Amino acid sequence: MQFNKLGTSCPDCRLADLCLPYGLPANEVVQLANIVRKKRPLKADEHLYLQGEECQSLYAIKSGSFRSYITNPDGSEQIIGFNFPGELMGIDSLYYGRFTSSAVALETGSVCELPLPRLNALCAEFPGLQSQVLRVLGKEIAADRDKIVLLGHRSAQEKISIFLLMLSKRYGALGFSEREFNLPMRRQDIANFLGLTIETVSRQLAELNKQGIVRIKHRNVEIKDPLQLKALVEPCHSHCSSASLG
Repeated sequence: MQFNKLGTSCPDCRLADLCLPYGLPANEVVQLANIVRKKRPLKADEHLYLQGEECQSLYAIKSGSFRSYITNPDGSEQIIGFNFPGELMGIDSLYYGRFTSSAVALETGSVCELPLPRLNALCAEFPGLQSQVLRVLGKEIAADRDKIVLLGHRSAQEKISIFLLMLSKRYGALGFSEREFNLPMRRQDIANFLGLTIETVSRQLAELNKQGIVRIKHRNVEIKDPLQLKALVEPCHSHCSSASLG
């Protein structure tokens, strides 16, 4: 399963409840749609933007999925999050005016480009839209906090279990099954994000498969026993299962 054909324009997009149009009056949604620029689809491994580039637009993911990463001074990459349809990318640039991370497509995907000058003008005209932007910023702050919890002093098994629960919740929010989904990211991406080795990630997934808690086949994941999966991360699961991967 891929995140494709998830939406058209803002007024009738099925992602509206996850994106900036959420809660806005119909006339304001139309005005927001009028400033959106449609970019050509991005292919897997193609960059949306690069760390250090000047930011002139924010990007709402329409289909596909992306990984965000920073390049360290030694040239190594650190993945800081995975992004899915309905999420806004590029807001890390609002303070410096330049992107502080890079974003690359994990699969074929598309985004809606929101030019900052026009978005700022609309926010000044429609306070509700400004509130929505603040809501997205608050969500990002909460996601950063939750990632600290995820990547804290936890075992490899806990990290993998929390990661799967996070994905389950995110797929559910998009209207897909919380029990069966694909991993759009590679094993090495998961390992990089969680601070584990690829071998450890593969071993932990295999162990969960052996215990019958999940069924793993290539990139397909089926959570066979969600209660047992949550039990592996008690008492964190009630908090972490709702966390974002962004």
